[in-house]
Amino acid sequence: MEKIKLGRTDVDVTKICLGTMTWGRQNTEADAHAQLDYAIERGINFIDTAEMYPVQPSAETQGLTERYIGTWLKKTGMRDKLVLATKAAGPNPNIHWVRGGEQNFDEKNLRAAVETSLQRLQTDYIDLYQLHWPSRNVPIFGSNAFDPKNERASVAIEDTLAALGKLIDEGKIRHIGVSNESNWGVCEFIKQSEMKGLPRIATIQNLYNLTARHFETSFLDETCFREDVTLLAYSPLAFGQLTAKYHDDPKAHGRLTIFPQTWSPRYLRPSVLEAVAQYTKLARDNGLTPTQMALAWCYSRWFVGSTIIGATTLAQLKEDIDAYSVTLPQHVLEGIDAIHTRITNPGQ
Repeated sequence: MEKIKLGRTDVDVTKICLGTMTWGRQNTEADAHAQLDYAIERGINFIDTAEMYPVQPSAETQGLTERYIGTWLKKTGMRDKLVLATKAAGPNPNIHWVRGGEQNFDEKNLRAAVETSLQRLQTDYIDLYQLHWPSRNVPIFGSNAFDPKNERASVAIEDTLAALGKLIDEGKIRHIGVSNESNWGVCEFIKQSEMKGLPRIATIQNLYNLTARHFETSFLDETCFREDVTLLAYSPLAFGQLTAKYHDDPKAHGRLTIFPQTWSPRYLRPSVLEAVAQYTKLARDNGLTPTQMALAWCYSRWFVGSTIIGATTLAQLKEDIDAYSVTLPQHVLEGIDAIHTRITNPGQ
């Protein structure tokens, strides 16, 4: 499988990254280990997780995902063969059990987050350490408008970089990245690192799929291209909507039906359902499954460094990986853009 470098680092990762956020809720430890075995067998060397996983988050399950990865690493001895990424949770009163409800990006909190992740993962170092969402007020997770009324106290970016720099110097983490970030955020991280001689972000993990193309329509693609920040695209199947399973059966088993009361409502918007219907028809009219089309499209985008895929079954994981070998015809790509023009970013 093709590999790319993360930002300006010397770290090579596969164009597909194995996502893990269902492990501990929808997947058992045995399921997690089977997925890891299969992904490695298929050539994937990049694993992404987070301290708050699994999702849907709860106090009872928090940290299980990292624990499952840790037991697999101990069992297989594969640590040096993999690029392991995890994330520190930012401020959120709804996950008050993470680090005693004090989660933020000051030195005390980041050190605590790193140490506990290292223990659960049963490793001495993390290859890519990411800030799961910003400390400051910024519209994310389905919110599309910046509102100054939501301003809150936050940790200065230069202070966060300085804290991460100490952890790098100690060998606990190798490289850093951001997630759910904006143009301003990326530019400020780069500016502070260059002005103060602090660590430079290598990656940005942001939402990107057929229903949510804000990364390009906001010109974050140009920002990251010029600053050598690699996009790790998450949710390429829009919580399963782009597989068409809910289109075919609204009661299909999956995240949107298992956790209907808590999942982001953005993927249940009428405009999303209409876009999914049109993408599904386009795929099937051209002999493709909706999953194949959605993933092949994401894999092929020039600014996507690595696409994070998640699955609850090995059959789903196989289809997700197999889609990497699918090349979409020009008329299908034109059809995708035509739908995007009619229904722009309904899932953002």
